[in-house]
Amino acid sequence: MSITLCENFRAMFYAPFYAAHALGAYEAEGVDVVLAESPTPGATISALRRGEADVAWGGPLRVLMHHDQDSDCDLVCFCEVVTRDPFFLIGREPNPAFRFRDLVGPSVGIVSEVPTPWLCLQEDMRQAGIDPEAIDAVSSRTMPENADALRAGAVDVVQLFQPYAEELLRSGAHLWYAAADRGHTAYTSFYTRRATLAERRDELLAMTRAIYRVQKWLQDHDGSAVHAAVEAYFPQADGGIMAAAIDRYRSLGVYGRNPILPRDGFDRLRRSMIESGFIAKGAEFEQCVDNSLAEAVIAVDPPPL
Repeated sequence: MSITLCENFRAMFYAPFYAAHALGAYEAEGVDVVLAESPTPGATISALRRGEADVAWGGPLRVLMHHDQDSDCDLVCFCEVVTRDPFFLIGREPNPAFRFRDLVGPSVGIVSEVPTPWLCLQEDMRQAGIDPEAIDAVSSRTMPENADALRAGAVDVVQLFQPYAEELLRSGAHLWYAAADRGHTAYTSFYTRRATLAERRDELLAMTRAIYRVQKWLQDHDGSAVHAAVEAYFPQADGGIMAAAIDRYRSLGVYGRNPILPRDGFDRLRRSMIESGFIAKGAEFEQCVDNSLAEAVIAVDPPPL
């Protein structure tokens, strides 16, 4: 019986998930995984609850959000892949000694498509003693629109992920801040319902083992090799840009070296959500995360693909 895996949305920082399919990692572990697209990031949880999907990948933010809304929520994260924030601040002018106070004054185009990057950036500012309300934040544009606005001089700084960041840097813009530098932030993992985790544990263990082998493979292959593996998922992308973007993510530690979801990354995300008023109190780590499958595959220490 196959596992239906719901893709949150198509994004380059999800490269390890696509590599697992492209490299045959699931087949190598004896599990049949069928990739299904979700119409929106928020629709993945509905698909899980209706039984249309068994597992999804996406932000632990959504698991925390649903636990906050429903005390009986049974969603649980079990295999982290993106362990640091993959977003950047890119400016029109150089700022090699960037400090968060530098965001007070310029117009800042923030991410509108998903909530996590802006919530986490606000927490960065609060930790630096800066009130996020003091920022001239423009939230009405998409990331491609923000990139065009930066080129046109209509905004001073933009928040976006790869490959938009790499494209801007190649066109003469400047890196102000890589959010990965703040340390662990729970960003992307597999999640499912606890009943599914119990009923199909062997298959989900095999999926976790496959991901761990992909994580090991990623440590030994550069951006060009990773792009070559996943390019079918991004047929319109420029290969050189994609390879450079992946290399930047690798150097920043965006991709985890193992499938453990660390507590400090979860706590940082939870605090960002609470302090921004996105959730009221937030569920505890043990309610939202089960690292037992990750711990089991690490103990076995399978070889890279």
